[in-house]
Amino acid sequence: MSNPLLALADLVPFSALEPAHAEPAVRTVIEQNRECLEAVLAQPERSWAAVVAPLEAMDDRLERVFAPVSHLHSVVDSPGWRAAYDACLPQLSDYGTELGQRTELQQAFQAVADAPTFADCTPVQRRVVENTLRDFRLGGVDLPPAEKARFKEIMQRLSELGSKFQQQLLDATQAWHKHVPDVGALRGVPESGLELLAQAATQRELPGYLITLEQPSYLTVMLHAEDRALRREVYEAYVTRASELGPQAGQFDNQPVMAEILALRHEAARLIGFANYAEESLFSKMAPDVASVESFLRELAQRARPAAAREFAELAEFAQQRDGLSSLAAWDVGFYGERLREARYELSEEALRPYFPIDRVLQGMFELVGQLYGLRVEAMRGVDVWHPDVRVFRIRGEDGEVRGVFYTDLFARTGKRGGAWMADLAGRRRLPETGGIQVPVATLTCNFAPPVGERPALLTHDEVLTLFHEFGHGLHHMLTRVEHLAVSGINGVEWDAVELPSQFMENWCWQREVIDMISGHVDSGERLPQALFERLLATRTFQAGMHTVRQLEFALFDLRLHRDFDPASGPRIYETLTAVRDEVSVVPVPAWNRFPNSFGHIFGGGYAAGYYSYKWAEVLSADAFAAFEEAGIFDPQTGRRFLESVLEQGGSKDALALFVEFRGREPQIEALLRHHGLSAA
Repeated sequence: MSNPLLALADLVPFSALEPAHAEPAVRTVIEQNRECLEAVLAQPERSWAAVVAPLEAMDDRLERVFAPVSHLHSVVDSPGWRAAYDACLPQLSDYGTELGQRTELQQAFQAVADAPTFADCTPVQRRVVENTLRDFRLGGVDLPPAEKARFKEIMQRLSELGSKFQQQLLDATQAWHKHVPDVGALRGVPESGLELLAQAATQRELPGYLITLEQPSYLTVMLHAEDRALRREVYEAYVTRASELGPQAGQFDNQPVMAEILALRHEAARLIGFANYAEESLFSKMAPDVASVESFLRELAQRARPAAAREFAELAEFAQQRDGLSSLAAWDVGFYGERLREARYELSEEALRPYFPIDRVLQGMFELVGQLYGLRVEAMRGVDVWHPDVRVFRIRGEDGEVRGVFYTDLFARTGKRGGAWMADLAGRRRLPETGGIQVPVATLTCNFAPPVGERPALLTHDEVLTLFHEFGHGLHHMLTRVEHLAVSGINGVEWDAVELPSQFMENWCWQREVIDMISGHVDSGERLPQALFERLLATRTFQAGMHTVRQLEFALFDLRLHRDFDPASGPRIYETLTAVRDEVSVVPVPAWNRFPNSFGHIFGGGYAAGYYSYKWAEVLSADAFAAFEEAGIFDPQTGRRFLESVLEQGGSKDALALFVEFRGREPQIEALLRHHGLSAA
């Protein structure tokens, strides 16, 4: 029987894929790649065409086979797909480590760099070779045999542990629910929230309402339920997920997983010559060193914490005046924050929701990139997908050229990992055998509240920001003009700059002209009224200090956790978090909060010792958007410059050089502080 994963096509035949296809396909391609590698090393020529080009084709083949497996594991989780994914990980880890430690391969790349013909390579090709030589060091190529073997063991185990972390988090999230038979217990929850909870109950053939820990359900309760005891119960279930505490105590505990991950990262970093994992992580990033990152974060904290303290005091006073609360608990902050926003600005997220039907937002977002970059986004019909909610779109340039294809999977459901992300199914590269271009393909995944009954899905403004953010990542991946996979799109971009295009896109959601493009009342089609827009705009800086120190808390915790790890004293996860909170946080958090156990960004994703990237890149994105504020937000020359300097160049140059190419100078922090209302702080 043929394996559809091995039948390379422009788009993945998702409906034909079964878990049984995954491991055999990955094994087959790895075996073929090993044969190809031996042939490359056996021939004497050391040039781009003889060494680098075949390896690029090998990498692409393996990525195109495994990417659908990884994606389906995230969005249609089942025992079959989980087992299939887990069966692939050891082989991928072994193969990747084997390549990184292959001395003959490093020598072949070095010979390419040393050959006279290297001068004839393009700057992009030279960048690929230089990055690869750097990565050999990170792969442990110079280690003696016993240490090489240990490094390989560590890499394989870390791959398994990252997957286990995410799986246990998903299991813990889906294992808890609360059945609420009577609407009286949900006083304060708006109609849209009640419909969502009722739909969840109906799907389980229960009367009344069902609260789950999926993000739309959780936020509905935490932001709107008047019942303080209910908020505490839901909060406790959420913040003790995958831990030794809470309603599922110990059932999916990620604490041993985190401890082992930290110990192994530290050991691997020491093996290849770094003092700690944080130092290793920053070796290939934009930030110069760990001390510079910590200084940046602490400087931001000094700017933001006084404002955050004032905002929290205002919130506590408001809760005392409204309901006589003597002190605010963590499960009160979202609820009273929403009430204070309603009182101060006469505006709630729920009041905005009818103005942002999903199709109107998508249409307006596509219209925006048309104005900025001369692109056309069109729906594709009849494409094979993994779920009925999934839609597929094609991006064309001004000349009609197809620049990229992307899938949207936007609604929360059982079996789907929480959060929002962009992933790629294919990267742009020139195909040597035909001379043609492989079109980039991306997936944009979110977890918005699904449509209820006949009404379309309605987004809050926060969710609009999330959609724009992920589309920004997608544009970065799809609009690249680079023709070599290792540095096309988001590949090869310093990790702390990869959030620039995504956070940049969020800025447009605060502009009147763009709001007119993305809003249209679900019943009347009316655009967001000016009075509502002005109140929305005023909320942009609402509790900006509190939001900023919250992100700084995550970033400092991540950085110090990896910098200060000591095998003699163990991971000290909660002690580190407590110390960081004492320094920067203003919101009281109960001792039983187990936030780290669900911190997938650093334990199950790519942000370990790099969560600071969100703030680092926010400086870049705010300053980049300031160029449009100066020239006119639809200024075609500025749009063309951003497209050509940032989006099209991928990782072909240092991120700082690309920013300077666009902005004409190095980044400055003032625009970020101004957008957050912290300039005077």
